[in-house]
Amino acid sequence: MDHSFPTVIVSPSLTWEQLQLQKTIKLGVMASGSGTNFEAIAQAINEGKLNGQIELLVYNNPHAKVKERADKLNIPSVLLNHRDYPSREALDEAIVEVFKAHQVEWVVMVGWMRIITKVLLKAFPQKVINIHPSLLPSFKGINAIEQALKAKVKITGCTVHLVDLEVDSGPILIQAAIPILPDDTSETLHHRIQIQEHRIITQGIAIAVQR
Repeated sequence: MDHSFPTVIVSPSLTWEQLQLQKTIKLGVMASGSGTNFEAIAQAINEGKLNGQIELLVYNNPHAKVKERADKLNIPSVLLNHRDYPSREALDEAIVEVFKAHQVEWVVMVGWMRIITKVLLKAFPQKVINIHPSLLPSFKGINAIEQALKAKVKITGCTVHLVDLEVDSGPILIQAAIPILPDDTSETLHHRIQIQEHRIITQGIAIAVQR
């Protein structure tokens, strides 16, 4: 069996035409790391695949590469360093404040490495979206890829879902599944999962808005 081109299963199977939005949605994005999914969203918008506008990027890590991506794309960004806040609730209050000031309608978390609270969820009820590198409900929390490898499962992937208070839970919007290859490491598996994350994140946003 040829393992060089893993089979990808995406559900639900919808075309971009079926996912077109009538109204432009105003997005606020939260990220802590390199920001490849952030850029994938921006690229989909620029290509006319997603009728949206990223109004603001919020990042909590002063060294996050996502800031550089935002600058190159001329997207406004603001650093809200979690270390500057006495509690998770206080951080979320600051996030809500800046998003509301930019008239954000939907919040998308792409590699946001902080647990959010009811403060954010109350401000954007059923309008907070997350992407996670596993086939939820399996392998919640940090190190999901390493968890999958340790468990010796044969299939993993990524999930876009609406967010609730329990970590990595909430209604699933779309998933992509890939086989774990015999020689996979956390780095190689992460790379192949990330390719699918870029594919389904904007589809997940469109599905959420049309629910």
